[in-house]
Amino acid sequence: MYVLELAGQDDRFAAREAASAATDVSLRAPGLATARGITDRVRTLAFTRRASELLATCEPTVDSASVTLDAANVDRTGSVAVRAVDVRSTTGIDTERAERELGQRLVERGFTVDLDDPDHELRALFSAGHQQATDASEVAADADGVCALAWLESASVRDYGERAPMDRPFTQPGSMDPMEARAIVNIAGARAGRRVVDPMCGTGGILIEAGLTGADVVGTDAQEKMVRGARENLDAFLDDFAVARADATALPLRDDAADAVVFDAPYGRQSKIEGELDAVVSGALTEAKRIAPRAVLVADRSWEDAAEAAGWTVEDRFERRVHRSLVRHIHVLV
Repeated sequence: MYVLELAGQDDRFAAREAASAATDVSLRAPGLATARGITDRVRTLAFTRRASELLATCEPTVDSASVTLDAANVDRTGSVAVRAVDVRSTTGIDTERAERELGQRLVERGFTVDLDDPDHELRALFSAGHQQATDASEVAADADGVCALAWLESASVRDYGERAPMDRPFTQPGSMDPMEARAIVNIAGARAGRRVVDPMCGTGGILIEAGLTGADVVGTDAQEKMVRGARENLDAFLDDFAVARADATALPLRDDAADAVVFDAPYGRQSKIEGELDAVVSGALTEAKRIAPRAVLVADRSWEDAAEAAGWTVEDRFERRVHRSLVRHIHVLV
């Protein structure tokens, strides 16, 4: 069993992304989830910071953590560092005291302390249990909170700042943050050996993140300006990609050409095709269904009816607030 340290504030969304790299993911407490197994793809996750092998759980107090560690079966040797975390500052735990006391318990069991390059890192994760389920698909947290003691197994690569939209060669207002784009392509199943298509690729941000997971990426856009700009951006981050000008409602791709389609639909108030928006999105959904078994649609409104009319089942939907006047609706389609 593993414990996942979640980033952001939307745990249900983070858990959904984590399920692309782990099995049997369940929310446990604010900022924490458990998983039965993990894969190397944990390193590509945006909203999971770390995955650790679970040693034991207890009440979220330092005294309880110390007693629990004393009773736990620790089958490791070598040097160790203890890192205590008050997850989202929910418990008020004295993390220095926790690290000191838990570290002393391990020293008494034969470990040496190495804070710079330890053989093992024990993470003590304290989270209060005030999270409530908001719908039938969300798992409520432990009412009394939890402390998870776990050995660090894997950490995700946190390099999204290097790909900030305004720092790319070609920029346009409203481009999606790379961390959000990474989570979306992970939910779609992007990974080595799979092909991801973005039929409204814009500046190429979604394709960049999919390509960095190892996926084969193909993008199209109706505007030649965007096609040129996307190529420039993709060339800065990826060695292999394909981008062409095409109509998203009539893609030049054969049936079943992709493993997943991901696209950020035009937003109504900003779109230059406002009068045709319904037809464009509906047509793109129909084409997506023709070429792939999975899709993730991002938009500024719900397109559930159009997705179902195109033959999709809406497996999940999330609302992600960008700022006061924009909420992104993320549709997971199968």
